[in-house]
Amino acid sequence: MTSETATPTDLLTQVAASTARFDTAIGTLTDAALAEPSQLPGWTRGHVLAHLSRNADSLLNLLLWARTGVEIPQYPSGAVRDADIVAGAPRSLEVQHADFTASAHRWQAVATTMPAADWHTVVRNRQGGELTADQIPWMRLRETEIHHVDLDVGYTPADWPAAFVARLLPEAVIDLSAKVLPAATPTFDIQSTDTDFIATVGPGRPHHTVLGPASALLAWLLGRSSGSDLTGPLPPLPAWK
Repeated sequence: MTSETATPTDLLTQVAASTARFDTAIGTLTDAALAEPSQLPGWTRGHVLAHLSRNADSLLNLLLWARTGVEIPQYPSGAVRDADIVAGAPRSLEVQHADFTASAHRWQAVATTMPAADWHTVVRNRQGGELTADQIPWMRLRETEIHHVDLDVGYTPADWPAAFVARLLPEAVIDLSAKVLPAATPTFDIQSTDTDFIATVGPGRPHHTVLGPASALLAWLLGRSSGSDLTGPLPPLPAWK
């Protein structure tokens, strides 16, 4: 089974494993370490943890929307989302860890008991884009895997599960191809040296090829790497999200 054909149940298993890894990582921190910078500019590790907890609750809102038919926005507003992260960031490690665990359990409890028919319900993400509820587990998996790297505790893109990389890499190519401005970012190919993946980023004919392991290519496209472990000219990239 490929990552693209994974069912919600398959993805929930992956989310549970990813959450457990993240939870273990939190357990290695201290209050002082929590206040230190993460790999995200302007965010401490505390910001990352607060975001992951509130993200779980936001995706729980979408699950409840799909399950009940009552529209529940992912977040009340962008301002509320940002304010909750800022307010949650300076809390103690004990409080942050408990919040992460509780919010993850709330989300998982509803997701694992979701009636099969409700996975086909159409909801909207915080940007207003429509999606079916069966995409919500994938949204959560992206959050836990990418932000585990951002936490800067030794988990790197090379540690991402192969199935996760195989699904997100083509998605990132599509997202970025829709954003690149040819004058700033000439169209280029990316080619994985450890899988058979090859794709073009941008419109028209590619000017050159960037090569490297699939996880390293993905990290660069997502803005989680400088690309120093890749081969070929590295053009400037727009922000992935």
